[in-house]
Amino acid sequence: MLTRLQVEGFKNLDRIDVRLGPFTCVAGPNGVGKSNLFDAISFLAALADKPLVEAASTVRGGDSRRGDVWSLFRRAGDHVTDTMRLAAEFLIPEEGEDELGQVAKASMTFLQYELELRYRQDSAVRTMGALEIVRERMVHINRSKAKSRLGFPHKKAWRDSVVKGRRTSPYISTENEGDEEPVVSLHADSVAGLGGGRPRRVPAANLPRTMLSSVNNAAEHRTLVLARQEMAGWTQLQLEPSALRAPDGFTAPRSMGPSGAHLAATLYDLAQAAQRDHPGGERDVYARVANRLSELVENVRGIAVDVDDKRQLLSIVMTDLQNTEHVASALSDGTLRFLALTVMESDPRSRRLLCLEEPENGMHPLRISAVIELLGELAVDVEEPVDAENPLRQVIINTHSPSVVGCVHDDALLVAHAGRGSESAASRLSIRHLPHTWRDQADADEPTVTRGDLLAYLNPLQTIDDGGDAPRGGARRVMHRADLRQPGLPLAPSDAGPAR
Repeated sequence: MLTRLQVEGFKNLDRIDVRLGPFTCVAGPNGVGKSNLFDAISFLAALADKPLVEAASTVRGGDSRRGDVWSLFRRAGDHVTDTMRLAAEFLIPEEGEDELGQVAKASMTFLQYELELRYRQDSAVRTMGALEIVRERMVHINRSKAKSRLGFPHKKAWRDSVVKGRRTSPYISTENEGDEEPVVSLHADSVAGLGGGRPRRVPAANLPRTMLSSVNNAAEHRTLVLARQEMAGWTQLQLEPSALRAPDGFTAPRSMGPSGAHLAATLYDLAQAAQRDHPGGERDVYARVANRLSELVENVRGIAVDVDDKRQLLSIVMTDLQNTEHVASALSDGTLRFLALTVMESDPRSRRLLCLEEPENGMHPLRISAVIELLGELAVDVEEPVDAENPLRQVIINTHSPSVVGCVHDDALLVAHAGRGSESAASRLSIRHLPHTWRDQADADEPTVTRGDLLAYLNPLQTIDDGGDAPRGGARRVMHRADLRQPGLPLAPSDAGPAR
């Protein structure tokens, strides 16, 4: 769970310091750059798992080629900054396994990671690629400071279930000795050694990947193994109807991909796991998913996975109230997206951070409130301890829709707009919270959203009425019809006559 993100020098993000709760909505007009916040999170996730050059190629606008990597750095006119800094505070699971099945138990579960990268100007004559590490650091956050560092309201029982352990030394550190190049140190973190032992030291400029991404042995670096898995699991969902409709083979992965691929296999695996746990478990899983989906979509009686033994395929089937079966290929895009989110909600294995851009796309306006409610319920309940029924899951969405802004809780909303940087009047993203919410206490010096900015979202028709050009030919806008006069809907005086 990502609780704080700081970004400098990445795309149009500069001096960004955002605190995040279990559910967060970032609202802003198209083109303002709010997607770059998601790109920064995706970049951190890739840097925790891949070489620097490969990680850069996974980001929108980045590639392994020199010129495209350059585009990830902040630009101001003809000037491009050559350094960027990414920092994150986050929670990790207390236990897990490394790639070889060795058990890893974290010495501390609340961590702070910091990474500074530089564009290598002489990359054409060096073999290490266009990026180099200037500084890398991973430290723990003490339990005594956890309440204030988390910021958002929560129960002590929840905090005690997620903030555990004890540590006195860093996990990764960087030192500069005089005029020498910085050296990154990887400190031991074994159960027996309790963090002692000689650290592994490597000159930062020689590292082709982050020190964190090189860790894979739980016996030596138990906490970093879990931290790496947590960060690499930060997922940007881009649910594609074609992937959601596709049947799965019997050997397909049993977890849903970022595109929604393997929806059928995931649901089938959940049902089979429940059946092994208790008789009737399979039926209960399908009934629970169908009941949840029926709250979001009309005409739903049942959901099941068809098992085709001959072709060895698994396919989603929905039964309507008339007992007519519909295969996934016949379902609407919106229904499939709702189903995917419903399956995620039912899957206790679906943990960590989920980012979703403009979830209202493809949804009927009357269903937007329901999908926002579902996304909120996907996130961990901080009123209860974390367990199998309340996994440590976080959801961040972005939107430009006033309908979404009006639906989210006020303490979950952040508003993005293009500010001005210090160089060449270049635009940079500014993110503000609402006054009188929990972020006011955590970030007392940060500016808040103005009433005018918020009203522009909540009453866009008034904005159009105040500043929009009149339709040509004396035509009348729908919002000016007298028979649609409602509180909150603007009505021009000249249109007060009877509707035609």
